[in-house]
Amino acid sequence: MTSNALEPKWHTIAILTGRLIFAAVFLMAAGFKYADMEATAGYIAAAGFPFSYFLAWLAAIFECVLVFCFLAGALFSEASLIAGVYVIFLAFVFHGPSHWTGNQVEFGFFVNHFTFLAGLLFAAAKGPGRVLSLRHTIIGKT
Repeated sequence: MTSNALEPKWHTIAILTGRLIFAAVFLMAAGFKYADMEATAGYIAAAGFPFSYFLAWLAAIFECVLVFCFLAGALFSEASLIAGVYVIFLAFVFHGPSHWTGNQVEFGFFVNHFTFLAGLLFAAAKGPGRVLSLRHTIIGKT
């Protein structure tokens, strides 16, 4: 009997649900960028980055690649780790300590990025599951 035969069905459901949630979050983020690329570029420029329009497009495309990885299960662990770095980068740049003065909501946004990171790290370690997954990887066997 294999280990996956002993795995409860709820594990598969939980993993697939998590993958869908990750994909949905990044799809919404990309959608908002595509809907108003000028506003996204302005937000990036306000944070002090040069080439903000280029970076806005790069972020939207990157988020679409993450959506594919989460839905397909291809390069899933790699995508989860890279997404984690991205999420923490966004936390510090757009919601970090310089934004907290007089705005407790920004601190909440900052902390929420770490809970998202926790899920991404767990997903990277666990992998995409055995159902509906291409399971291609570079960093290790899934």
